Amino acid sequence: MIRLPDHPVTLELLTAEHAEAVLAFEQENRAYFASWITDRGDDYFATFATRHAALLAEQAAGVCRFHVLVDDSGAVAGRVNLVDLENGAAELGYRIAEKWTGQGLASEAVRALIGIAATEYGLAALWAGASNHNAASQAVLTKAGFRPVASTHTSLGPGTKYELILADM
Repeated sequence: MIRLPDHPVTLELLTAEHAEAVLAFEQENRAYFASWITDRGDDYFATFATRHAALLAEQAAGVCRFHVLVDDSGAVAGRVNLVDLENGAAELGYRIAEKWTGQGLASEAVRALIGIAATEYGLAALWAGASNHNAASQAVLTKAGFRPVASTHTSLGPGTKYELILADM
């Protein structure tokens, strides 16, 4: 667990105990997230317990590392994940609750996870994608040291793929 210095939030590895708070976070922010990425759909919420257990199994197998940002009340303020850990690299993804946007939380959480990726998970590179429609997400990645490496297509249209070589940090 890492306490983020500029926010009353901790970065924690996802556990079974987070399930209720994660579900509440996803439900409360569903419409907001759908304005930036493809909606998860009703099935996601109907089968949440099974999906949460599957994420924990992937994490236990070393395929992914899922993290939550938990505020002082125990509510989830965001999620910051590393998926498809393979050959010393992983894909970074994140989502921040609407009420926490514009406060630098995403940038701070991404920086913290970059440190963990290099030191605890032994990763050498991270990559991420962002829709060209989402300038805030692109700014988070750029501020964290990611560099654009390719154009890509997202569910919301054109996007950019970013890469960060951790040895360059």
